Amino acid sequence: MYTAYLADTPNGRKIPIALEELALDYRVQPVDLGADEQHTPAFERMSPNGKIPVLVDGASGAALFESNAILFHLAATSGRLIPDNPAGRATVLQWLFLQAASIGPMLGQLWWFRHASPTPNPQALARYTKEARRLYGVIERRLATTPYIAGDSYTVADIACWPWLVTHDELGLDIAAWPAVAAWLDQVAARPAVQRGLARSAEPAHV
Repeated sequence: MYTAYLADTPNGRKIPIALEELALDYRVQPVDLGADEQHTPAFERMSPNGKIPVLVDGASGAALFESNAILFHLAATSGRLIPDNPAGRATVLQWLFLQAASIGPMLGQLWWFRHASPTPNPQALARYTKEARRLYGVIERRLATTPYIAGDSYTVADIACWPWLVTHDELGLDIAAWPAVAAWLDQVAARPAVQRGLARSAEPAHV
């Protein structure tokens, strides 16, 4: 049994989606970001950077932080959602790193300046909108040549990217500009494990 410490954010949603896809037993422990629960000493002992999600293995007590590290661990230990050959794994890792280094931070900044900034900042909005559009273009070109982010099979690379890229409406981006991305978003959204994972992350208090 795992315990997933999370909030209903793109990074938080990744973990129950993966756990549902792998049919692993887990419970959700909600973390109230508004109350700064992620910055308590107890939480920071598990996640030194004070960020969700964290996954705790009930058998060993080991805690993992950083969402894509958790995804890679689950895939590698289960032997699913990742290729078993070095070249295939390297491909998955490249896209996991791109999501962590670029897609998440840039789309996150765009969301903040659109919805949370106390003062309007047209320069920031223009900068992050331009970068978000560029990144959607990167994924569009990839998905124009392969059915999934890392190749022919659904992997943790898709699980990492999907919760971020599906927020295009909130970001003020017209997904029609990227038809391959739009089709992939719909295909992933239709997966039963994705639907179950989203339900678990959206209603953690009821788990």
